Amino acid sequence: MPFITLAHVLPVAMLVGSNIFMTFAWYGHLSYRSTAIWLAILASWMIALPEYMLAVPANRLGSAVYSTAELKTMQEVITLTVFAGFSVFWLKESLTWNHAIGFALIAAGAFFIFQAKA
Repeated sequence: MPFITLAHVLPVAMLVGSNIFMTFAWYGHLSYRSTAIWLAILASWMIALPEYMLAVPANRLGSAVYSTAELKTMQEVITLTVFAGFSVFWLKESLTWNHAIGFALIAAGAFFIFQAKA
């Protein structure tokens, strides 16, 4: 069993935080469709700045203990997890079995990325 350090955990926590910001930047405005598009773009860019302030150092720090393929895989799995929660709780959309199966298949792919290297 590998030893888990702060270098392993901190990038994951930062990627979770960055994904929360980015999900709001990309999709949060959908709850305010009557707002002018230029205002939605401006607000999205302002929300995206903290996202980058978390994502860039997360990948820099994470590259010390994870491969870039592993970092990208974590990013995608975190993105889907955050998005699923966001869809249900913010946008009030339902997740269906199709979504669950699709997400499970992506998670299965992630499993293979993290298998021990030969």
